[in-house]
Amino acid sequence: MKYLDFDWKPLALVPVLALLVMPLIGSSSTWLTLTAAGLAMGMIIFIIASGLTLVFGLMDVLNFGHGVFIALGAFVATSVLGAMGDWTQSAELWRNLVAVFPAMLVAMAVAGAVGLAFERFIVRPVYGQHLKQILITMGGMIIGEELIKVVWGPAQIPLSMPEGMRGSMFLGDAAIEKYRLMAMVVGLVVFGTLAWVLSRTKVGLLIRAGVQDRSMVEAMGYRIKRLFVGVFVVGSALAGLGGVMWGLYQQSVIPQMGAQVNVLIFIVIIIGGLGSTGGALIGALLVGLMANYTGFLAPKVALFSNIALMVGVLLWRPQGVYPVTNR
Repeated sequence: MKYLDFDWKPLALVPVLALLVMPLIGSSSTWLTLTAAGLAMGMIIFIIASGLTLVFGLMDVLNFGHGVFIALGAFVATSVLGAMGDWTQSAELWRNLVAVFPAMLVAMAVAGAVGLAFERFIVRPVYGQHLKQILITMGGMIIGEELIKVVWGPAQIPLSMPEGMRGSMFLGDAAIEKYRLMAMVVGLVVFGTLAWVLSRTKVGLLIRAGVQDRSMVEAMGYRIKRLFVGVFVVGSALAGLGGVMWGLYQQSVIPQMGAQVNVLIFIVIIIGGLGSTGGALIGALLVGLMANYTGFLAPKVALFSNIALMVGVLLWRPQGVYPVTNR
């Protein structure tokens, strides 16, 4: 009965969009290449947005400073990968992974640690005050960007993709880049882990119970405040991971990269339902596909395509595809 009650309609949005665009593109190989690229881009955006989705969905915090953790993760990766040149320049994929995975872990650890300080000194004084949250977290992001410039400088820094991750695999005439396949795998792992923790573990149960009735959970002897701080730290760490993925995708990083991606993140969260992890995944995949399709078919309108997508989804479902009912 649980599965019968589940709303499957939003899951059809991604394949429907892909199939509707196919006749406009014409070539099946080009369509497959664009679709694979769009899904990979969507998975990277989901990784970036998943942290903010957790923080807003579970803690009701509008953190407009999320972008600083994205940029911080990317810059930390430039330092780690720069120190492992022998591994990144190898044509063997396993040697590249030995370099990239530690870079991801270090980026997540640094972003999580900074997120802990960010929550303690910037976010905690304004819990429950959305307008103040927007203003103070935006100020925190500006300060964070300036501190990144102090450490790494204001100029653009290359973040070259490891040699073994370059190139493409071919399905007939369709080319699918190796890195994009890796991005899809990492995105699915992140989504699966979040879904499992929130729905199948005691920690996830306590967090969701604390969202519904905080005083009851505290009366049972659990320190819900610590759990919520942990949620913020995990969200910041995921932003750091997303920053590494996005930096490798763009093959360069700048201190303002987080602020630039923030627009896409909020479009994804609004489409998803303001705090829904599953909704954020659907929103991210739609955004990635739309960006690639319109970039190929009508480059001049590509910048506005995702806003049009968001408007279209909200006209269908004003609260997003999977709205969080507790808010």
